[in-house]
Amino acid sequence: MKGIPLTEDFANGGVSFWYRQIGLPLRRPALPGPREYDVAIVGGGYTGLWTAYYLKQADPGLRIAILEKEFAGFGASGRNGGWLSAEFAGSRKRHAKARGRQAMIDLQRAMFRSVDEVIEVTRAEGIDADVHKGGLIHVATNPAQRRRLRDGVADLRAWGYGEDDVRLLGRDEQRERVQVAGALEASYSPHCARIQPAKLAVGLAAAVERLGVDIFENTTVTEIRPRQQGKASAVTTRGVVTADYVIRATEGFTASLAGQHRQWLPMNSSMIVTEPLPADVWKHIGWQGNELLEDEAHAYVYIQRTADDRIAIGGRGVPYRFGSRTDRRGATQAQTVALLWRMLVKLFPAAADVRVQHAWCGVLAVPRDWCSTVHLDHASGLGWAGGYVGSGVTTTNLAGRTLRDLVLRRETELTGLPWVGRQVRQWEPEPLRWAGVQLIYALFRAADRHENERIATTSAYARLANLISGR
Repeated sequence: MKGIPLTEDFANGGVSFWYRQIGLPLRRPALPGPREYDVAIVGGGYTGLWTAYYLKQADPGLRIAILEKEFAGFGASGRNGGWLSAEFAGSRKRHAKARGRQAMIDLQRAMFRSVDEVIEVTRAEGIDADVHKGGLIHVATNPAQRRRLRDGVADLRAWGYGEDDVRLLGRDEQRERVQVAGALEASYSPHCARIQPAKLAVGLAAAVERLGVDIFENTTVTEIRPRQQGKASAVTTRGVVTADYVIRATEGFTASLAGQHRQWLPMNSSMIVTEPLPADVWKHIGWQGNELLEDEAHAYVYIQRTADDRIAIGGRGVPYRFGSRTDRRGATQAQTVALLWRMLVKLFPAAADVRVQHAWCGVLAVPRDWCSTVHLDHASGLGWAGGYVGSGVTTTNLAGRTLRDLVLRRETELTGLPWVGRQVRQWEPEPLRWAGVQLIYALFRAADRHENERIATTSAYARLANLISGR
């Protein structure tokens, strides 16, 4: 990592900085053998934890178990960028096709409310997750990005966003909020909060246990089976768990389950975090509102100012490994660390001498149409939620409440939302899958280089990438 300033205790991989900051949780016992429950949830991340939380609150008599291969919050839930955002994965037009335009608007409003719902739960359960609702800034740094930013805000207006939901920032207000080098224009939405994701995962797992949910860690599920003789089942290396309902909440690790290899594509995302920035550097940057920040590039970066005054920045890096493999070490390639560092210094030149303390990566899930889904089949007893495409911190909460209503057979506003029950075709087999993803991200990188030459419209490379990807 020549040329990148690193702290003496710089670490790459193992765990995220978020866990390095608070320490790894003590492992819970593994499944002791075959068991029977009312609801078995495979995966101890946000989706599984929120589903258990709301089910147990709604019906305290339910016997619920969470089955987790590592520890609760090990995956994307403890590795993400800490964005509690109302942004939702997938095409609005595609979602509206299912149940109409108003249904998509209702889904977006549900996401707005979900941001506040998560914040309220952290308060109610005493979870100190460094929550700060400062909103979200999108920034454009070249003419093509500026046009895309303006078009995006106009499109959101057409989908029911009001001036209070998203707006373009005037030049002076943008600079007052945060000094981004080369910024031509920016937009702002209040529907986003910064969190420390590992603190949320650990606190939520503790809250779920207090309600009486069993969490079994070090328990690998190899297969999920539909109902036979009235019970669905999760086959683990430590015994079979049978239940009225088995919920798959495995997100980027779904390909490890039998029969699910092409269901969702595991996409890698990487992050670096700096040491705390001194006060004189923050004077140049501003950022006193602790907004979340994202640029309008195709190979975009996402950024937060942490509660202890660091900058955490993430991006795709090496997006996909052949055969839907996932990296359990969590190490980020040297070239990705260098790329993220260059982006950080490009946007914040005043931070050029600040050292990097930690780098890590994680895996998220991408459906073939890039749209999140939630589903429950009463006949088979199987359900799932996921495919969040990196927008899962808030969406998992909405998914958990929706799965609660589906399991309890309630017809509610949530069960009528257009992402419920959507069927998505599988990804192509290898090597087409690998080749396609490599081509898509090569095109996105080429598009960003092309647009940095100051062209005024979105590059044809990006339009081709979107066509191939099916976004």
